[in-house]
Amino acid sequence: MEHPKGVDDDTWLDVIQKMDDVYSQLLRDEVALEEKNAQLEVSQQLIYSLLSSMSDVLVAADAQGLIEQTNQALCELVGCSEETLLGAHMQTLLHSSAGTSVLQDMMCRTVTLRQGETVELMLHDAAGQPVPVDFTATPRYDGRRRCVGYVFVGRPMAEIKRAYRQLHEAHEALKLTQQQLLHAEKMSSLGRLVAGVAHELNNPISFVLGNVHALNRYTTRLRQYLDAVHAEAALGNNPALMALAQKLRIEHILRDLPSLMDGTIEGAQRTASIVDGLKRFSALDGEEREMVDVDAVIERAIHWVRTGMKLDFDVELQACPGCVVPGNAGQLLQVLMNLIQNAYDAASAQPGVSPVLKICAKREANFLVITLHDNGPGIAPEVLSSIFEPFFTTKPVGKGTGLGLSISYGIVERHGGTLTAHNHPQGGAEFVLRLPGVKPAG
Repeated sequence: MEHPKGVDDDTWLDVIQKMDDVYSQLLRDEVALEEKNAQLEVSQQLIYSLLSSMSDVLVAADAQGLIEQTNQALCELVGCSEETLLGAHMQTLLHSSAGTSVLQDMMCRTVTLRQGETVELMLHDAAGQPVPVDFTATPRYDGRRRCVGYVFVGRPMAEIKRAYRQLHEAHEALKLTQQQLLHAEKMSSLGRLVAGVAHELNNPISFVLGNVHALNRYTTRLRQYLDAVHAEAALGNNPALMALAQKLRIEHILRDLPSLMDGTIEGAQRTASIVDGLKRFSALDGEEREMVDVDAVIERAIHWVRTGMKLDFDVELQACPGCVVPGNAGQLLQVLMNLIQNAYDAASAQPGVSPVLKICAKREANFLVITLHDNGPGIAPEVLSSIFEPFFTTKPVGKGTGLGLSISYGIVERHGGTLTAHNHPQGGAEFVLRLPGVKPAG
């Protein structure tokens, strides 16, 4: 083989040696490159697996807010593939345009503060429904410390908020149960106290009634005797006895005695009626069930509210003769007394208006319906849905506890009925009490 002109064998050997070195270096570089590619692939697989296993949603966006990278959690949340999301703006993830300004402010503050900023954004889920997500945005910088994008890490809060709401509702239910137990215990103590007082009063009232009836009989006999004595004194011309009778006003006493005895008997009977009512009231917390005469309970409730609380109002009662319901008479009496008292309070709050309450009891299918319609101002629409809540009251401080309607609602519910309220078309409020009734015989 001839060498190029002017090139000797040594030079040619050096060229061949250099070519061998370069080839060897190329082989080593290729091996190193393959090793780097393998390591890079392993790193990419690790990053992908980490992103896929994250339960929090992840979005990497550029400085304009265009999505550059996301994870499987976000794709499942919004119901879109990663290919669809790449290149889209962050605003496309929002449920409504109302969150656009919040997102922009968040990105601006993140760059200004050079640290993470947490804000709740409403995204849309796969069904198009709003989902609250707590996002933390962190700026991304290049080698010159210029912001080139953002990293958004968010945690969907729907399940957490639902669990919190359920916990809050359970806590409120527990508070209500505690208050009801406390009130039930107070009512039970009051019932025992009233029962003891009624029992103690019952015996002396019985003695008074018995003695007054006996005195009434004795008065009749004494009158006959005194009439005979006076007649004998007149015949025997006994001026001293006649003068004594006039001085002591015996005739006036004899004429006054019947009315005095009748008044005493009436007062004793009324006291006995009050004692009987106290005995019934003492059984308010009992759960004994019997057939209750509705008309009798309504009339007793009206009587108690009128006489016990010294209230003056007109009641138009449309009775339902023979209507009975299974239940506890004392508890139903408590419900009706509370509704009647509230009706009076509402109507009497209006100056120049005489309180009038219309009560109607009637059968409807297998139910007995009692309506109470007052002539008050009605119930404000904004509080209509809250009137049966515990401790809710529209009365001034010190005038109401807010427990009456709540307890009444619970009593009616335990009787298998319903208690509702609405504003009557003719004005005023109307409460409707529905109780399971008994079909009339025949």
